[in-house]
Amino acid sequence: MRMKRFLTFLLVAIASTQAAEPSPGALPTVNEEMLRALDAAPLKMQFHGTTPAELAAWQAEFRAKLDSLVGPHTPPKSWTIRALPTRDFPDHTREELLLEADGTPGLPLYVLRPKGEGPFPVVLCLHGHGEFGHDPVAGLDDTTELKEAIRKSNYDYARQLVREGYLTVAPCFTPFGRRLDAKAHATRMDACAVEFVRLMYFGRTLIGENLRDAQWALDYVTTRKDARADRIGCVGLSYGGRMTMMVTALDPRVRVAVISGALNVFQERVRSAGYSCGAQVIPGLLEIGDTPEIGSLIAPRPVIWEAGLRDSLMVPGWLEKASARLERAYAAAGKPDHFGIHRFDGGHVWNGEKAVPLLARELKAP
Repeated sequence: MRMKRFLTFLLVAIASTQAAEPSPGALPTVNEEMLRALDAAPLKMQFHGTTPAELAAWQAEFRAKLDSLVGPHTPPKSWTIRALPTRDFPDHTREELLLEADGTPGLPLYVLRPKGEGPFPVVLCLHGHGEFGHDPVAGLDDTTELKEAIRKSNYDYARQLVREGYLTVAPCFTPFGRRLDAKAHATRMDACAVEFVRLMYFGRTLIGENLRDAQWALDYVTTRKDARADRIGCVGLSYGGRMTMMVTALDPRVRVAVISGALNVFQERVRSAGYSCGAQVIPGLLEIGDTPEIGSLIAPRPVIWEAGLRDSLMVPGWLEKASARLERAYAAAGKPDHFGIHRFDGGHVWNGEKAVPLLARELKAP
């Protein structure tokens, strides 16, 4: 009898358990679902070839797909140039310009010109996140805050490189520096996320806007008589490194690139529940690939990826995975020596130790 009562109790208990609603705590959270999706990201257009022909065919297909995912980013065909104040220094001049065209937001940029006749090889210098935009990159150091921004990140690489004999061009990206309406964003958490959402209503991406402006800056500088249009390099730190990768991958005018503080993948970066940088979002990217695939579009052109040993954004394990995929493309191109990673003793900064000699070899040699 006791056994019968026990079995009856057990059956009721099992039935009750099966009928009960699942505990809210047992449901997967949004972040847990995202982590599972990141682990299972398709990346279905990774390169696995071994020959120059296979690489060229893959690059054509992947570049076309990436181009469509980025959205509209064609610079205007014609524009006017508004000249703002020019500063003269002992070894260079710094021109401040505003490019204006109908239907396109105006583009502020600096052009730093060496003293002398020219024409000079060109380096497009792209800035990262921060309230000052392109000012510190161009060497503006009129305030304590600007001086500190330059000191902290070795950030004035447009000024450093003009002193090496290059015509350097530093555009201001959206939503940074004087392009950011500080009052409108005063109560918002992340201007990049906000502007990405707003642009999506027009079928545009923030990275597409900034890609357009970087290429517009190149379009402009190649019209100058003091510029060598056939000798163009591109450099940048952090988000500037990300955009250096994008510009070089999609614009064959760039012969050599130095990408600093950006050797990471979105499959890793987006793992943080707090990640919200809308300036880097390419909708649908992880369906086809990631940073290494974009970087592989640069091959066989020379590139150095700078990665500080104390840069917390360079995540062990993921960095090696990214570099292995990049190395595969350069090996297939028959130019493994054109791919380099400079691991230096430093943090999230522009270094330049190996970059400056590389730029000279590619842009100054006869």
